Amino acid sequence: MLIYEYRVVLPMKVEEYQIAQLYSVAETSKKETGGGEGVEVLMNEPFTATSLCPPDPLCANNKTYTEGQYTHKVYHLNDKVPHIIKLIAPKGSLEIHEKAWNAYPYCRTVITNPGYMKNAFVLKIETIHLPGNGQIENAHSLSPEHLKSRTVVMIDIANNSVVSSKDYKKDEDPTIYKSEKTGRGPLIGNWMDEVDPVMTCYKLVSVNFSWMGLQSQIEKFIQGQEKRIFNNFHRQVFCWTDYWFGMTLEDIRSLEEKTKEDLDKQRCLGSVRGTT
Repeated sequence: MLIYEYRVVLPMKVEEYQIAQLYSVAETSKKETGGGEGVEVLMNEPFTATSLCPPDPLCANNKTYTEGQYTHKVYHLNDKVPHIIKLIAPKGSLEIHEKAWNAYPYCRTVITNPGYMKNAFVLKIETIHLPGNGQIENAHSLSPEHLKSRTVVMIDIANNSVVSSKDYKKDEDPTIYKSEKTGRGPLIGNWMDEVDPVMTCYKLVSVNFSWMGLQSQIEKFIQGQEKRIFNNFHRQVFCWTDYWFGMTLEDIRSLEEKTKEDLDKQRCLGSVRGTT
């Protein structure tokens, strides 16, 4: 099992990011859906300590979280997987289930393929959102054993050199963008040490792909894809500041309901879209 902790620094408050993240997830889901593939929302409901809660406690930063929003999504995939997986997976088996418990500022996401790989594939992403520029060494309250096996990766959303040509979009470039509503940006120089406000998403990612002969290759591929997704997504989050800034949680819930309806229609139309 590979365990990485990605630290994404952002020029905003922790309270603001809750709205920013939910808005951006809804918008990104639409960009990733079409041509028979994409996102299907099965459930989006509040959870408590006695209803829809995960089997293991939600813990980070020496705190336990017991309520929030639970979502269950299905990602219908055929083209958006490694070629080697397409060769060995039966047709129709590439449905990925994502169950997420958002107890902001903590969130846990568990991704599986129950129809085919069952317990042989589990991707778990645990995120704690905290003030500061990524200097907390054990934000996830890991044991000494897990700390030794963890690899820390800092993600600078303004570093264009790590963005591939097919991912780069000028209107999603933090080194160019300036928010009219907040005055934040562009992000240049030693921006992570200079901006105010500043916060960090500490994203602990563990991958278990237990197929003999493929485990190491696929786990490394998935970690690389997660880094790419985190970087691209948070570039969007910042460059979409003027869309989400000022929205309320009630506004977000209405947007999510409308997005669910749009996704159900969009999934059956057009061509395959989004990240591949």
